[in-house]
Amino acid sequence: MSNLEAAPAEVAGRGGGQARGPAVLDAREVPLGGPRAFRVRRTLPQRQRSLVGAWCFADHYGPENVATGARMDVAPHPHTGLQTVSWLFAGEVEHRDSLGTHALVRPGELNLMTSGHGICHSEVSTPATTVLHGVQLWVALPDADRDRARDFWHYAPPAADLGGATARVFLGTLAGQRSPVPAYSPLLGAEIVLAPHARLALPADPAFEHGVLVDAGPVSMSGIRLEPAQLGYRPPGAATVELANLTGVPARVLLLGGTPFEEDIVMWWNFVGRSHEEIAAFRQAWEAEDDQFGRVEGYPGTPGRLPAPPLPNARLKPRPRP
Repeated sequence: MSNLEAAPAEVAGRGGGQARGPAVLDAREVPLGGPRAFRVRRTLPQRQRSLVGAWCFADHYGPENVATGARMDVAPHPHTGLQTVSWLFAGEVEHRDSLGTHALVRPGELNLMTSGHGICHSEVSTPATTVLHGVQLWVALPDADRDRARDFWHYAPPAADLGGATARVFLGTLAGQRSPVPAYSPLLGAEIVLAPHARLALPADPAFEHGVLVDAGPVSMSGIRLEPAQLGYRPPGAATVELANLTGVPARVLLLGGTPFEEDIVMWWNFVGRSHEEIAAFRQAWEAEDDQFGRVEGYPGTPGRLPAPPLPNARLKPRPRP
């Protein structure tokens, strides 16, 4: 999914350079498009915390009736230095990219796209979709891997019974389940559905920091109450992540984790880079329709590609380290 804000904010910093204690992050609503825009709830990035591990972006949307309201229709747009993770709870989205991929995103199935040095893609909810509900996540690539070749993976993880809960592990390893999808820093991504009033203690890597994004709840994360659309953050050091469903109906969360991402990054619009000059060069290449990003074939909408917004007047720069 693209960041369609007309004046996207600079986001710069590193995971290890922000508040280290537990935190509850509230989402802000962001429109994707014009007057009948499809709206999303964004919990990452924000000033309080811009990363959880290498997870650097989290948009949560729906359930949205796209049969009568705004549908998802995101024209071809570029990415650099990241992986996009598409995960649906309901509906269907058609994905096309400049690698030549034409795929459908369906509930419970991971679509992961690696931008490397540059890729572009489009996302459109299908005509058969009446309700659209899911998340779009980005993972920052470390310096050693951010210029790698474009790539795309599709994976349907099995539902693992955890006793009072089920888990679908789409990245990394959890409770004996392992995803085959490649990540370029230590990562965890899983959907967990908790039975009514269920309590669960999941083994955790003490080197990981963790985020719990609530879709249906409320739930508690290690004693911290989280409402739907909130993201709870836990710093490294714990050997377990404790989850509890505080309702009499099933609750659903995404568990995200990873080792703190210690590299300085600059994230602006749909680019992850390391400096103002690099971001400016990415923007210039996209506006020039440079081969760095390739072209999406078969996108049916207009305009045929999203123009990049103007850069801010101030220089983009990483935040100072503490």
